[in-house]
Amino acid sequence: MKILVISGFLGAGKTTFIKELSHRTHRDFAVMENEYGEVGIDGQLLSEQGEESSEKLNIWELTEGCICCSMKSDFASSILTIANTVDPEYLVVEPTGVGLLSKVMENIRQIQYERISLLKPITILDGNSFDHYLQEFPEIYRDQIAAAGSILVSKMEGANKEDLSHLHAQLEKINSEAEIFTTHYTSNPDSWWEEVLSRPLDASQAIQTQAEAPDLENLGLTDVELPSENHLLLFLQGVVSGVFGDICRAKGYLKTGNAWLRFDVVDRTYSITGMEEMPDSRGVFIGKNLKRGLLREALQKKLRVVPVKKSKR
Repeated sequence: MKILVISGFLGAGKTTFIKELSHRTHRDFAVMENEYGEVGIDGQLLSEQGEESSEKLNIWELTEGCICCSMKSDFASSILTIANTVDPEYLVVEPTGVGLLSKVMENIRQIQYERISLLKPITILDGNSFDHYLQEFPEIYRDQIAAAGSILVSKMEGANKEDLSHLHAQLEKINSEAEIFTTHYTSNPDSWWEEVLSRPLDASQAIQTQAEAPDLENLGLTDVELPSENHLLLFLQGVVSGVFGDICRAKGYLKTGNAWLRFDVVDRTYSITGMEEMPDSRGVFIGKNLKRGLLREALQKKLRVVPVKKSKR
Protein backbone atom coordinates (compact mmCIF):
# COMPACT_ATOMS: atom_id res chain seq x y z
CA MET A 1 0.00 0.00 0.00
CA LYS A 2 1.46 3.35 -1.08
CA ILE A 3 0.55 6.36 1.05
CA LEU A 4 0.15 9.82 -0.48
CA VAL A 5 -0.39 12.73 1.93
CA ILE A 6 -2.28 15.74 0.55
CA SER A 7 -1.65 18.69 2.87
CA GLY A 8 -2.80 22.30 2.79
CA PHE A 9 -4.22 24.97 5.04
CA LEU A 10 -7.92 25.35 5.79
CA GLY A 11 -9.88 25.83 2.57
CA ALA A 12 -6.96 25.41 0.17
CA GLY A 13 -8.81 22.81 -1.93
CA LYS A 14 -7.40 19.45 -0.80
CA THR A 15 -10.64 17.50 -1.29
CA THR A 16 -11.13 18.99 -4.77
CA PHE A 17 -7.64 17.83 -5.71
CA ILE A 18 -8.35 14.30 -4.44
CA LYS A 19 -11.48 14.16 -6.59
CA GLU A 20 -9.46 15.15 -9.65
CA LEU A 21 -6.70 12.65 -8.79
CA SER A 22 -9.25 9.85 -8.64
CA HIS A 23 -10.88 10.95 -11.89
CA ARG A 24 -7.60 11.30 -13.83
CA THR A 25 -5.91 8.09 -12.68
CA HIS A 26 -8.83 5.63 -12.17
CA ARG A 27 -6.90 3.85 -9.44
CA ASP A 28 -8.05 1.85 -6.43
CA PHE A 29 -8.09 4.41 -3.59
CA ALA A 30 -8.83 4.50 0.07
CA VAL A 31 -9.08 8.01 1.49
CA MET A 32 -8.45 8.94 5.12
CA GLU A 33 -10.11 12.23 6.02
CA ASN A 34 -8.90 13.95 9.19
CA GLU A 35 -11.47 16.65 9.97
CA TYR A 36 -10.58 19.25 12.59
CA GLY A 37 -14.26 19.83 13.25
CA GLU A 38 -16.63 17.73 15.34
CA VAL A 39 -18.49 16.41 12.29
CA GLY A 40 -17.13 15.32 8.91
CA ILE A 41 -18.02 17.19 5.73
CA ASP A 42 -15.54 16.16 3.03
CA GLY A 43 -15.78 12.43 3.68
CA GLN A 44 -19.51 12.47 3.00
CA LEU A 45 -19.03 14.49 -0.19
CA LEU A 46 -16.33 12.12 -1.43
CA SER A 47 -18.54 9.12 -0.63
CA GLU A 48 -21.38 10.60 -2.66
CA GLN A 49 -19.03 11.16 -5.60
CA GLY A 50 -17.77 7.60 -5.40
CA GLU A 51 -21.31 6.24 -5.61
CA GLU A 52 -22.08 8.34 -8.69
CA SER A 53 -18.88 7.59 -10.64
CA SER A 54 -16.78 4.63 -11.72
CA GLU A 55 -13.92 5.56 -9.36
CA LYS A 56 -13.75 3.42 -6.24
CA LEU A 57 -13.27 5.42 -3.04
CA ASN A 58 -13.27 3.88 0.42
CA ILE A 59 -13.59 6.72 2.92
CA TRP A 60 -12.26 6.60 6.49
CA GLU A 61 -12.89 9.57 8.76
CA LEU A 62 -11.05 10.71 11.88
CA THR A 63 -12.72 13.70 13.54
CA GLU A 64 -12.32 15.92 16.60
CA GLY A 65 -8.53 15.95 16.60
CA CYS A 66 -5.35 16.18 14.56
CA ILE A 67 -3.35 13.18 13.32
CA CYS A 68 -0.11 15.12 13.76
CA CYS A 69 -0.51 15.26 17.54
CA SER A 70 -3.57 14.37 19.64
CA MET A 71 -4.77 11.51 17.41
CA LYS A 72 -1.36 10.01 16.69
CA SER A 73 -2.18 6.52 18.04
CA ASP A 74 -5.62 6.41 16.34
CA PHE A 75 -3.94 7.43 13.09
CA ALA A 76 -1.42 4.59 13.22
CA SER A 77 -4.09 2.05 14.13
CA SER A 78 -6.32 3.21 11.27
CA ILE A 79 -3.50 2.90 8.72
CA LEU A 80 -2.76 -0.66 9.82
CA THR A 81 -6.47 -1.53 9.77
CA ILE A 82 -6.84 -0.20 6.23
CA ALA A 83 -3.73 -2.08 5.08
CA ASN A 84 -4.95 -5.38 6.56
CA THR A 85 -8.65 -5.19 5.67
CA VAL A 86 -9.18 -3.00 2.61
CA ASP A 87 -5.62 -3.42 1.24
CA PRO A 88 -5.94 -0.69 -1.43
CA GLU A 89 -3.28 0.05 -3.98
CA TYR A 90 -3.12 3.59 -2.62
CA LEU A 91 -4.10 5.31 0.61
CA VAL A 92 -4.60 9.06 0.23
CA VAL A 93 -4.33 10.87 3.57
CA GLU A 94 -5.88 14.32 3.90
CA PRO A 95 -4.76 15.84 7.23
CA THR A 96 -6.71 18.64 8.84
CA GLY A 97 -5.86 22.05 7.43
CA VAL A 98 -4.16 23.03 10.68
CA GLY A 99 -2.04 19.87 10.80
CA LEU A 100 1.75 19.93 10.68
CA LEU A 101 2.84 18.06 7.56
CA SER A 102 6.28 17.24 8.98
CA LYS A 103 4.74 15.53 12.01
CA VAL A 104 2.19 13.63 9.91
CA MET A 105 5.03 12.24 7.78
CA GLU A 106 7.06 11.41 10.89
CA ASN A 107 4.11 9.55 12.42
CA ILE A 108 3.65 7.43 9.29
CA ARG A 109 7.37 6.64 9.16
CA GLN A 110 7.19 5.22 12.67
CA ILE A 111 4.71 2.54 11.57
CA GLN A 112 6.74 -0.62 11.08
CA TYR A 113 5.04 -2.60 8.33
CA GLU A 114 6.69 -4.01 5.24
CA ARG A 115 3.63 -3.53 3.03
CA ILE A 116 3.55 0.25 3.52
CA SER A 117 5.58 2.77 1.51
CA LEU A 118 5.48 6.57 1.41
CA LEU A 119 5.17 8.80 -1.64
CA LYS A 120 6.33 12.42 -1.82
CA PRO A 121 3.67 14.56 -0.10
CA ILE A 122 1.78 17.34 -1.84
CA THR A 123 0.74 20.69 -0.38
CA ILE A 124 -2.18 22.58 -1.92
CA LEU A 125 -1.80 26.32 -1.38
CA ASP A 126 -4.42 29.04 -1.83
CA GLY A 127 -2.32 31.74 -3.46
CA ASN A 128 -4.79 34.52 -2.67
CA SER A 129 -4.42 33.89 1.08
CA PHE A 130 -0.65 33.32 1.12
CA ASP A 131 0.39 36.63 2.69
CA HIS A 132 -2.43 36.63 5.24
CA TYR A 133 -1.89 33.07 6.49
CA LEU A 134 1.90 33.41 6.47
CA GLN A 135 1.50 36.35 8.84
CA GLU A 136 -1.29 34.92 11.02
CA PHE A 137 -0.15 31.26 11.21
CA PRO A 138 3.56 31.45 10.27
CA GLU A 139 4.86 28.27 11.92
CA ILE A 140 2.26 25.82 10.64
CA TYR A 141 2.04 27.48 7.22
CA ARG A 142 5.80 27.33 6.69
CA ASP A 143 5.84 23.72 7.90
CA GLN A 144 3.27 22.63 5.30
CA ILE A 145 5.35 24.30 2.57
CA ALA A 146 8.78 23.18 3.80
CA ALA A 147 7.82 19.49 4.17
CA ALA A 148 6.18 19.17 0.74
CA GLY A 149 7.56 17.30 -2.24
CA SER A 150 5.29 19.29 -4.56
CA ILE A 151 3.47 22.59 -3.98
CA LEU A 152 0.37 23.23 -6.08
CA VAL A 153 -1.04 26.75 -6.12
CA SER A 154 -4.83 26.92 -6.31
CA LYS A 155 -7.44 29.65 -6.78
CA MET A 156 -5.16 31.95 -8.79
CA GLU A 157 -6.31 31.14 -12.31
CA GLY A 158 -6.93 34.82 -13.03
CA ALA A 159 -3.63 36.13 -11.65
CA ASN A 160 -1.08 37.83 -13.91
CA LYS A 161 2.40 36.48 -14.61
CA GLU A 162 4.11 38.98 -12.30
CA ASP A 163 2.03 37.95 -9.28
CA LEU A 164 2.58 34.26 -10.00
CA SER A 165 6.32 34.78 -10.45
CA HIS A 166 6.50 36.69 -7.15
CA LEU A 167 4.62 33.92 -5.32
CA HIS A 168 6.87 31.27 -6.87
CA ALA A 169 9.95 33.12 -5.58
CA GLN A 170 8.50 33.36 -2.06
CA LEU A 171 7.68 29.66 -1.98
CA GLU A 172 11.13 28.77 -3.29
CA LYS A 173 12.73 30.65 -0.38
CA ILE A 174 10.87 28.38 2.05
CA ASN A 175 11.38 25.14 0.10
CA SER A 176 13.93 25.15 -2.71
CA GLU A 177 13.71 21.37 -3.22
CA ALA A 178 10.00 21.07 -4.01
CA GLU A 179 8.38 21.19 -7.42
CA ILE A 180 6.28 24.36 -7.49
CA PHE A 181 3.31 24.66 -9.85
CA THR A 182 1.69 28.10 -10.08
CA THR A 183 -0.54 27.13 -13.01
CA HIS A 184 -3.63 25.19 -11.94
CA TYR A 185 -3.11 21.44 -11.68
CA THR A 186 -6.10 20.63 -13.90
CA SER A 187 -4.02 21.77 -16.88
CA ASN A 188 -1.42 19.05 -16.26
CA PRO A 189 -1.45 16.05 -18.63
CA ASP A 190 -2.49 12.55 -17.52
CA SER A 191 1.17 11.52 -17.41
CA TRP A 192 1.78 14.04 -14.61
CA TRP A 193 -1.04 12.56 -12.54
CA GLU A 194 0.45 9.10 -12.94
CA GLU A 195 3.83 10.39 -11.78
CA VAL A 196 2.21 11.73 -8.59
CA LEU A 197 1.45 8.12 -7.67
CA SER A 198 4.92 6.80 -8.44
CA ARG A 199 7.36 9.17 -6.72
CA PRO A 200 8.75 7.52 -3.57
CA LEU A 201 9.75 9.70 -0.65
CA ASP A 202 13.47 9.97 -0.10
CA ALA A 203 14.13 8.12 3.16
CA SER A 204 16.75 10.69 4.14
CA GLN A 205 14.35 13.63 3.78
CA ALA A 206 13.10 14.79 7.15
CA ILE A 207 11.77 18.15 8.32
CA GLN A 208 12.10 18.80 12.03
CA THR A 209 9.79 21.34 13.62
CA GLN A 210 8.91 22.60 17.07
CA ALA A 211 5.74 24.27 15.82
CA GLU A 212 2.40 23.56 17.44
CA ALA A 213 -1.00 23.51 15.81
CA PRO A 214 -2.91 26.78 16.37
CA ASP A 215 -5.40 26.87 19.22
CA LEU A 216 -8.67 27.15 17.30
CA GLU A 217 -12.20 26.33 18.38
CA ASN A 218 -14.53 24.28 16.24
CA LEU A 219 -18.27 23.68 16.18
CA GLY A 220 -20.01 20.98 14.19
CA LEU A 221 -23.75 21.10 13.61
CA THR A 222 -26.15 18.58 12.10
CA ASP A 223 -29.80 18.91 11.05
CA VAL A 224 -29.21 22.43 9.77
CA GLU A 225 -31.49 24.25 7.35
CA LEU A 226 -32.58 27.68 6.19
CA PRO A 227 -35.82 28.83 4.53
CA SER A 228 -34.24 30.09 1.29
CA GLU A 229 -31.04 30.91 -0.58
CA ASN A 230 -31.40 34.55 0.46
CA HIS A 231 -31.36 33.47 4.10
CA LEU A 232 -28.10 31.57 3.41
CA LEU A 233 -26.59 34.65 1.75
CA LEU A 234 -27.46 36.79 4.77
CA PHE A 235 -26.08 34.15 7.12
CA LEU A 236 -22.74 33.93 5.26
CA GLN A 237 -22.45 37.72 5.17
CA GLY A 238 -22.81 37.58 8.93
CA VAL A 239 -20.11 34.90 9.14
CA VAL A 240 -17.50 36.89 7.18
CA SER A 241 -18.32 40.14 8.99
CA GLY A 242 -17.72 38.61 12.42
CA VAL A 243 -21.29 38.35 13.71
CA PHE A 244 -20.69 34.75 14.85
CA GLY A 245 -17.10 35.19 16.04
CA ASP A 246 -13.72 35.26 14.31
CA ILE A 247 -14.38 32.41 11.86
CA CYS A 248 -11.51 31.58 9.50
CA ARG A 249 -13.10 28.50 7.94
CA ALA A 250 -16.67 27.27 7.55
CA LYS A 251 -18.17 24.66 5.26
CA GLY A 252 -21.24 22.52 4.97
CA TYR A 253 -24.38 21.71 3.05
CA LEU A 254 -28.04 22.13 3.83
CA LYS A 255 -31.56 22.37 2.46
CA THR A 256 -32.84 25.86 1.65
CA GLY A 257 -36.50 25.65 0.77
CA ASN A 258 -36.68 23.14 -2.08
CA ALA A 259 -32.98 23.29 -3.00
CA TRP A 260 -29.81 21.77 -1.54
CA LEU A 261 -26.82 24.12 -1.37
CA ARG A 262 -23.19 23.80 -0.32
CA PHE A 263 -21.36 26.70 1.30
CA ASP A 264 -17.66 27.45 1.81
CA VAL A 265 -16.03 30.26 3.77
CA VAL A 266 -12.29 30.87 3.44
CA ASP A 267 -10.38 33.93 4.60
CA ARG A 268 -13.40 36.28 4.73
CA THR A 269 -14.81 35.20 1.38
CA TYR A 270 -17.68 32.81 0.76
CA SER A 271 -19.18 30.78 -2.06
CA ILE A 272 -22.42 28.88 -2.63
CA THR A 273 -22.93 26.02 -5.08
CA GLY A 274 -25.89 23.82 -5.89
CA MET A 275 -25.81 20.10 -5.19
CA GLU A 276 -27.89 16.95 -5.21
CA GLU A 277 -29.98 15.99 -2.21
CA MET A 278 -27.93 14.56 0.65
CA PRO A 279 -28.97 12.04 3.33
CA ASP A 280 -28.41 14.68 6.02
CA SER A 281 -27.33 18.30 6.46
CA ARG A 282 -24.36 19.59 8.40
CA GLY A 283 -21.92 22.45 8.91
CA VAL A 284 -18.52 23.04 10.53
CA PHE A 285 -17.17 26.34 11.85
CA ILE A 286 -13.52 26.88 12.86
CA GLY A 287 -12.02 29.98 14.42
CA LYS A 288 -11.74 31.93 17.65
CA ASN A 289 -14.39 33.24 20.06
CA LEU A 290 -17.15 31.31 18.31
CA LYS A 291 -20.66 32.38 19.27
CA ARG A 292 -22.02 28.87 19.46
CA GLY A 293 -25.49 29.78 20.63
CA LEU A 294 -26.03 32.23 17.78
CA LEU A 295 -24.81 29.70 15.21
CA ARG A 296 -27.14 27.03 16.54
CA GLU A 297 -30.07 29.43 16.67
CA ALA A 298 -29.43 30.59 13.11
CA LEU A 299 -29.14 27.15 11.51
CA GLN A 300 -31.05 24.63 13.58
CA LYS A 301 -34.80 24.93 13.09
CA LYS A 302 -35.68 23.36 16.43
CA LEU A 303 -33.84 26.18 18.24
CA ARG A 304 -35.32 29.12 16.34
CA VAL A 305 -37.60 31.33 18.35
CA VAL A 306 -41.13 31.28 16.92
CA PRO A 307 -43.66 33.77 18.34
CA VAL A 308 -46.69 32.07 19.87
CA LYS A 309 -50.01 33.82 19.95
CA LYS A 310 -51.86 33.66 23.22
CA SER A 311 -55.31 32.25 22.94
CA LYS A 312 -58.19 34.34 24.25
CA ARG A 313 -60.30 32.79 26.96
